[in-house]
Amino acid sequence: MSDVTQPESFEFSPEFRDAADAFIAKYPKGRHESAVMPLLDLAQRQHDGWLPRAAMDYVAEYLAMPPIRVYEVATFYTMYNLEPVGRNHVQVCTNLPCWLRGSDAIVEACKRTLGVEFGGTTEDGLFTLSEMECLGACVNAPMMQINDDYYEDLDPTSAESILTELRLGETPKTGSQIGRKSCEPSSGLTSLTEMDGEG
Repeated sequence: MSDVTQPESFEFSPEFRDAADAFIAKYPKGRHESAVMPLLDLAQRQHDGWLPRAAMDYVAEYLAMPPIRVYEVATFYTMYNLEPVGRNHVQVCTNLPCWLRGSDAIVEACKRTLGVEFGGTTEDGLFTLSEMECLGACVNAPMMQINDDYYEDLDPTSAESILTELRLGETPKTGSQIGRKSCEPSSGLTSLTEMDGEG
């Protein structure tokens, strides 16, 4: 945690408290600490997409666990942002499958369109650009995640278009940008194309 201004306190709103209690109820009695990850996610969502120390301390107290154990989780996983991020957190995967399918060109398109480098936030606060390792959509590489949405089968033009639409307040198409269905081959099915008993 750098020199970012940290709030002095944090507390779940009633809506988020209900969600936190629902997560805790999913775990066996005496195993409530297992809810630390979803509770940190809730705290981050309530606090504009990032986790101040006060929120981590609150989660620790909520779960009756030592604060250091919460800090260990929050600092280990890249899904938790320890500094403010833009309204749209653009996370571009540059791991091997995406790199082999052209993620370098996606990165350059994002940097050019947004005018920021990795780790940067646009002056209007709309976008933060981050480099990520494997977001788990390797078959549809290259891809990026923006907030909770995946954008797959990208090329520089589609990446730029997605960012432009978001800047204009529009809702870009999520998922495959080439019309691929789920993770089927991009050229279409090649086997098991007919049901049993059909000619």
